[in-house]
Amino acid sequence: MADLTSSVPTITWDDFMKVELRVGRVLSAEPFAQARKPAYILHVDFGPEIGTRKSSAQITALYAAEQLVGRLVMAVVNFPPKQIGPLMSECLVTGFHNAQGHVALCVPDQDVPLGTRLL
Repeated sequence: MADLTSSVPTITWDDFMKVELRVGRVLSAEPFAQARKPAYILHVDFGPEIGTRKSSAQITALYAAEQLVGRLVMAVVNFPPKQIGPLMSECLVTGFHNAQGHVALCVPDQDVPLGTRLL
């Protein structure tokens, strides 16, 4: 196994705590017709403290829009809004590239309250 310490920069606990990774529930998912690469527009509820945020997610290869509604996802909620075509993305839904390069969502394996922070 490769020694990652030589190629991966280290961060402090304070650095990690700057990233607000929160659990949200997908309220709706629709095709993002204006996107350059196939994507969905997701509306994600992060609970009363954060509210609902929009995101563009390039996850069409592994997920149908109707399969996403009601699912828990993990997202970064403290990036500044980013203009993606006509959409103002308000959070970054996280995932991992599989062997084929398609994005698999990063999700909690148990039900947790909306807005819960990853620690």
